[in-house]
This record gives sequence, structure tokens and C-alpha cells, in this order.
Amino acid sequence: MGRLRWLTAGESHGRSLAVTIEGVPAGLSLGAADLADDLARRQRGYGRGARQAIEHDAADIVSGVRHGMTIGSPILLLVANRDWENWTRVMQVEGLSDEEAAELSAASAEGNKRSTPVTRVRPGHADLAGALKYGFDDVRNVLERASARETAARVAAGGVARAILRELGVEVWSFTAEVGGVAVDPARASRSRAEADASPLRCPDPEAETAMIARIDEARSNGDTVGGVFEVVAHGLPIGLGSYVHWDRRLDAALAAAVMSINIVKGVEFGLGFEQTKRFGSAVHDVIEGRGEGGRWIHRSNNAGGLTGGITNGEPLVIRGAVKPISTLARPLPSADLISGEAVDKAHYERSDISVVPAAGVVGEAMVMLTLADAMLDKFGGDTIADTHAALDRYVERISRVIPAPVAGGRRAGSGTDGSAAPAAAVGATDGEAADPTDGDGAGSGGDD
Repeated sequence: MGRLRWLTAGESHGRSLAVTIEGVPAGLSLGAADLADDLARRQRGYGRGARQAIEHDAADIVSGVRHGMTIGSPILLLVANRDWENWTRVMQVEGLSDEEAAELSAASAEGNKRSTPVTRVRPGHADLAGALKYGFDDVRNVLERASARETAARVAAGGVARAILRELGVEVWSFTAEVGGVAVDPARASRSRAEADASPLRCPDPEAETAMIARIDEARSNGDTVGGVFEVVAHGLPIGLGSYVHWDRRLDAALAAAVMSINIVKGVEFGLGFEQTKRFGSAVHDVIEGRGEGGRWIHRSNNAGGLTGGITNGEPLVIRGAVKPISTLARPLPSADLISGEAVDKAHYERSDISVVPAAGVVGEAMVMLTLADAMLDKFGGDTIADTHAALDRYVERISRVIPAPVAGGRRAGSGTDGSAAPAAAVGATDGEAADPTDGDGAGSGGDD
């Protein structure tokens, strides 16, 4: 993998956030409206803070798109920070003149917190480790980039990935599965994005959502924060994305890394997840019922979450992220001062949210979509999206066929007379891959997952 590459830039209170995406095929329909919905969804959710009333995120497409179509060159997106105008002196790029430094000092002396260097590090945040690593005496340099504000750029990039996946028949959504120990009834798990987005917490279980809101209100009244779990679901993925061949080609590893990279996520699981450790294998592994209509292979359940041996197995992808409580508390915990090293009664307080589980789910979607789009392009290639689609169609047609039975000598029907494989066209491997043996010894048949 690595066909689709992207990098973000920007600080929380800087002029803007930016993201560059490379590897998007030409000919994909794309405009600012395709990115707007996910950016708006990221800002919603019960428990968000005051900054969401300031920012109205929108992505400006600067390059890589002409007349509503991608042209194969890198795509640059900018997301402006409207709050920048309140931080222009504190976050200015150029060095401070004597007059400007004096202005900040005077503002700090008058109690302006923005102008005051941050030295009281926050427990649970990157403040202390980041400042020591990079040699800063002002934690502002750490928290500006470590802030979850950066995820707005990820969500913008995820909108591009969503456009790719939709063109290839894949839909991705998320919902809030748990907040503060209150979990949804599994029978009410969301079956569509519209269903999830219809409620304040993006939760498909009304009874659970009421209890979740009560937990958020409890945290708010106590000057505290609360975490939870989001679930991301992807439908329409073909069998065969990823590989069991090498550790770095396993799709489950790539997805886990992508979701774990989200600022506030502390754990990831697929399908039944850690619950599998409590059950016998006979109650965990998904019975394969055979080939169904249209050549689709059917599993009786989906405890594996759509992945076996690091490869998609045709079932919906199900991945969950565990969201820790936000590190910034309205009633700060005791901490220490970076400069003096002495204990202090209260850590620094920066404007924050109470709970971000619904928003984290949208960010989770973006990270999953970017990873899946990369996997699709890695397998099916294509300088144009039409080429990608054609390669996908050929591959799906090939794996949907009935596999010829093996014959004497270990050869399959359709192989050459000398035991070598027949030309690709003869066995249907028109996507450039040799047809794999299917004797039951493939990925997932042993104890590898």
C-alpha cells in the first residue's frame, strides 16, 4: 500500500489548516460540496465546546481539480481558521519586534491568557513530553499542533477518499456506540449514515442516547469530561484487499494504525473484538455457508469484522475506536510547571469540549476511508478512475466464477499440459494476478488470526 499519500499542516489557532493528497486518479468528479457535509458533521454532537460556534469549516480546493474533475496531480485543500483573527499576534509567523513583544507582555500582565506563555502542563496531554522532546519553554508550541483541530484537515481529505470509494461502490459511516459506560443495544446498531446522523449524539438507540446525554451533563456539571466508543462500518468492499504475505500489507494492521493515530483514541478492535477472548472458537469463528447469488461467498456471522488473515472477506468492515476523556478539564487536575519543575495546584485550561465521541466517529470514518481508498488503488491501480473501475469489475467477475476442480498431478482444469498455468485470460485472472489455489490452506485456516 502507499498509492494514496497525504499530509496535513497547520496549527489550531494559525491562519489555516492544509492537506495535500497525492495519487487520486484523474476523472473523478469532485467539488467543495463533496467535502462540506463531513466537515459539518465533525462539528456537531452533544457535548461540543464554544469553538464550534466560531468555526464554520469549509474546504477550499486549491489544486488538482479542474472543471469539477480531478486531473491526476496532487490535490491541495485549505480549511481556514476563523478564530485566527483573535490570535494574530500570538500566532504570527514573523519574529516579534520589540514593540510587538512589549504588546504581548503588557496584555499578559493585564490577564490576557492568550498572550501568556503556557508552562503548567496538562495530565493526559502531549504538553510535557512534547515540550521536552522539542526543547520548548512555551507549551503553546506543542498544543497548537497536538490539538484535535488538526483533524478537520483529515476529514477534508477523507471527503476525497469518500468520492473514490463511492465511485467504486463502497459506503462508509459511523455511529456512537458508547459514552461513559452506556452502550447501545447491538440489535440497534446503525444501518446507514442517515440513521446515525438523525440524533444529537449520532446514536441509533434512543434509550441509550438519553442515558449518554445524562452522563455528559453530569461531566459538565462536575467540570469534567467523558469518553466512549465509536463504530465505523464499510459496506461494498470486495474480497481480497490487503494480504497475509507480509506484516505491512495486512489491511487490519493499516486500519488499526490509522484509527489509533486519531488524537484521542486509545484502543481499536474489529468485529467482536476483545469479546472473542472470553469465548470458545466454536462460538467465534464465522461459519462459511458457501457461494450465494451472484457468486458472493456468504458467512453466517461477522464476528471477524470483515477481515481474515489481514484480507477483506466480503462481509462489512466493522471497526471500533475507544475514545478517552478529553485531557483539558474545566476543573483542572494538579500538575507541575515546566520551567520550575515544581508542583502546581491546577494544570493549564484551554477552551475545550466535554465529549467528542460523535465527532471522533466522523474522524474515524475519514481515517478508515483514506486507508480503504489506498488499498483499492493499490490493488486495482488506474491513472483514471475509469481504469480503476474496470479493473475492479474484472476482478469481481473472476472471483465470482466457480473454481475448476483439481485434476491428477495437482493441476486444475484449464492449466497447461506441462503443469504450468494457462494464460491469464484462460483462467479469468484478467486483473493481472494469478488465480490462487483454493485447497483450504489459505489465510485464516490456521491460527494466524
